[in-house]
Amino acid sequence: MARVKGALATRKRRKKVLKLAKGYWGAKSKHFKMAKEAVMKSGNYAYIGRKQKKRDFRRLWITRISSGCKANGVNYSSFMNGLKKAGITLNRKMLSEIAIADPEGFTALVEKAKAAL
Repeated sequence: MARVKGALATRKRRKKVLKLAKGYWGAKSKHFKMAKEAVMKSGNYAYIGRKQKKRDFRRLWITRISSGCKANGVNYSSFMNGLKKAGITLNRKMLSEIAIADPEGFTALVEKAKAAL
């Protein structure tokens, strides 16, 4: 029986890594060893970034809601507490969109939250 060599699998693996490293600066896109390290590192950054994106957007939404609340004379925490007691279940993303796009509607929500407190 003929001896099997790993050339095909090796070439396939190397091409896959170099394809992922396309566009990287300098030798990181040309040399397999450097490309492999750069791809592994960028994969770690991407994984961490997917988690950070959720945090960053939540912080942005809270900041927007807070500024809308301050304009209506109530702070963020008491507003959210009032909404919960009033039985209004809107997520922070939608509340921030309302605060930006529909200030009158947001004022109505603030009034309902104040009444529930």
